[in-house]
Order: sequence, then C-alpha cells, then structure tokens
Amino acid sequence: MSLEYLHTMVRVEDLDEALEFYCGKLGLKETNRMENEGGRFTLVFLAAPHDVDKAKENKAPLVELTYNWPDEDGNRESYTGGRNFGHLAYRVDNIYEFCQKLMDAGVTINRPPRDGHMAFIKSPDGISIELLQKGDALEPVEPWKSMENTGTW
Repeated sequence: MSLEYLHTMVRVEDLDEALEFYCGKLGLKETNRMENEGGRFTLVFLAAPHDVDKAKENKAPLVELTYNWPDEDGNRESYTGGRNFGHLAYRVDNIYEFCQKLMDAGVTINRPPRDGHMAFIKSPDGISIELLQKGDALEPVEPWKSMENTGTW
C-alpha cells in the first residue's frame, strides 16, 4: 500500500495578507485556486518555487490556504488555540483497504470514507489527517457508506 503526502492546510483570516507573506516574502508560488460559493470559502494551493512543475502533476507537497468568507453580517471566525492549523493530507491507493488496516491497528476513523473518496483520522496528539483516494472515488460500499462520524475531525 502506498501513502503519498499531499498538503498541509492552514486557515487564514486575511487572504491578501497571507498571500503577501507566503508568496511575497517566503517565496512560495500559487499553483491552484478554488472558490466555493456554496461552502463560502476559497482554497489557494502554494508550492515551493522548484516544486511548481511537479505540483501541476500532483507530485509535490503543497500548502493549502483556506479562507472562510465572512457571514452575511460581515462576521468572521477568529482562529485561536491552533484552530488555524487544519490537517495533513495523504493520497492512498485504496481508501477502504487503508482505513481497514488503520482500524485493525486500533485507529478510530473519525470521518469514514462513505463516498469512496475521503476519510479523516486523528494522531494521538489530535492532529487531523485527511486520507484521499488516488484517482476517481471508489464505489460506496458497506460497512463504510453507512458508518457514522466519530468525534471531531
């Protein structure tokens, strides 16, 4: 079974300020941006300068800046106590087999791969880890598709 490092997600309160830091000062390069009207967020993926070409082929680790839009009244969530750090992400060959292996080892699957695409677990220190199916999502199957979330992720 393979495990491929994808990205680290960091929530930001001011996207322009964050981009000025990560790109303008640190020197990372924007490789992809996604605006999600329904979820009211923007994702910006950044790579180190020498990883830009590899990032286009999904072969480089990235930083994902997540900007959650203000609500209708202009209010924004303030991130305290490490809440701004989101998760680590890894791609796996078969999400069902990988999750079963983890469960067999005593790991709780906090967000089961009901959709055949994504699952979340936590490290012993409470760090969320996202697992993503390589390629297209697998066909939803039991016991995964009816498995409930456990705790937070």
